[in-house]
Amino acid sequence: MKRNLEELEERQRKKDVERLLYEKQKREKTKWKTTKTYEKRQPEGPAKNPVKNSIRNREFAVVTYLFLAIFLGMIAYFTYFQVEKSEAFINSSYNARQDAFADRIRRGDILSAQGEVLATTKTAADGTESRSYPYGRMFAHVVGFGTNGKSGIESIDNFQLLRSHAFFLEKIWKELQDKKNIGDTVVTTLELDVQKAAYEALGNHQGAVIAMQPATGKIVAMVSKPDFDPNTIASEWDSITAENGNSSVLLNRVTQGLYPPGSTFKIFTLLEYMKEHKNYQGYAYECGGSLTEEGNVIHCFGNAVHGQEDLKAAFAHSCNTSFSSIGLSLNLDKFARTNEKLLFDTELPCEFPYKQSSFTLSKGASSWEIMQTCIGQGKTLVTPYHLALVMSAVNHNGILMKPYITDRITNYEGTEVSVSEPQVYAELLSAKKAKTLRKYLREVVTNGTGTALNNQKYTAAGKTGSAEFTSAKDSHAWFAGYASKEGEEDLVVVVVVEGAGTGSAYAVPVAKAVFDVYFSEG
Repeated sequence: MKRNLEELEERQRKKDVERLLYEKQKREKTKWKTTKTYEKRQPEGPAKNPVKNSIRNREFAVVTYLFLAIFLGMIAYFTYFQVEKSEAFINSSYNARQDAFADRIRRGDILSAQGEVLATTKTAADGTESRSYPYGRMFAHVVGFGTNGKSGIESIDNFQLLRSHAFFLEKIWKELQDKKNIGDTVVTTLELDVQKAAYEALGNHQGAVIAMQPATGKIVAMVSKPDFDPNTIASEWDSITAENGNSSVLLNRVTQGLYPPGSTFKIFTLLEYMKEHKNYQGYAYECGGSLTEEGNVIHCFGNAVHGQEDLKAAFAHSCNTSFSSIGLSLNLDKFARTNEKLLFDTELPCEFPYKQSSFTLSKGASSWEIMQTCIGQGKTLVTPYHLALVMSAVNHNGILMKPYITDRITNYEGTEVSVSEPQVYAELLSAKKAKTLRKYLREVVTNGTGTALNNQKYTAAGKTGSAEFTSAKDSHAWFAGYASKEGEEDLVVVVVVEGAGTGSAYAVPVAKAVFDVYFSEG
């Protein structure tokens, strides 16, 4: 019995020992898990705050990506600058770097479209260089000059004239000999015979003539008078630019001459009337030679009485009273928007220095302002260049091609370096409106004020104008129009003859002389 009791106590003791060992192991295991979990949440090292560390890493990433974006942007702009803008900056008249080119490049030639030399560089025995202009005053404003600053094509293509695409071995050989390479040649769109016709037809009058192809944008002729001799401009510079000198001779009146447009502005008034009145073909007006509104009187030119007119006849006869009456019916806000689309008070596609034409008529204008403005008087001012752009769009189904005067660049031996291609600039009006305007412009030549251009070997259309600019009714003579002949490119011609009189008497003959030569079979 005693033995059995001892065995029971022994077994109980073992169980107690095993239980104690089990509890001890369990406590140690729990402690180990807790320690490991804490170590995972709190790693060794300085980063003792996980929230702050995450924010700091995110800030580093943002700054890194920001600098990367800036770097990539700079690379992209640098590439764009090299491809698109670098030449324009180098060619700027303010860039002194161009002077360095002249130290090792002899300035290239400027040629007409047919290859006549319009500007060249001559080298004397002592190595002195001088610029020569074989046609003197005839191309004064368009070709320009290369001393005392630069103007005209001499300025526009200055960079091209001062770089050389001669054969590279030839260039290296000349540089080794300390000789100048010959600059590239600028071949223009100017046609010598057309330029000569415009220059001679303008005669002793002051004014401007521009001729351009509406389908391509090529400028064929550009004449401005008074003019100067580019061969002697350096020696005459001080006298020309003196306070009492005649610095106006330097002004290119084609792009910088602002004039009241006279009756050529009736093109714009007509277009707006047709846009606002769908039944414009039913227009009828009885012209009695004058129109009185609020005590103000408008007269037809020469006090002419045109009688009963439809819209086409009023336009062809350039009836002032009819168009003043039309102006009073227009929505002036819409009229302003139409003229803005037709390039008033806006930038023009032009490589030469130019002035913006201005149209100031707005809602609230007086009846007198409206009547005056709608016949091309008042405060409205235009340049011949602007009118040429508008007439080009009318001729070309409402599409204006970007004008250009540099046809191509070659090296001095004639190898082609680059060629200009026609580019669309903008749609100024719809093809339907352009077609209608062409019919009205043709009527001016067949039955109106431009009949001197009728029955020619070409078909002409346009609008004459007489723009009064003094209280004594002195007027500038205008013509803006175009002509066509089968198998040849159409030609737009705009003429202003300062202080001459009527457009039909003075501007139309100049335009005719240009058309005659351009469309001559010889």
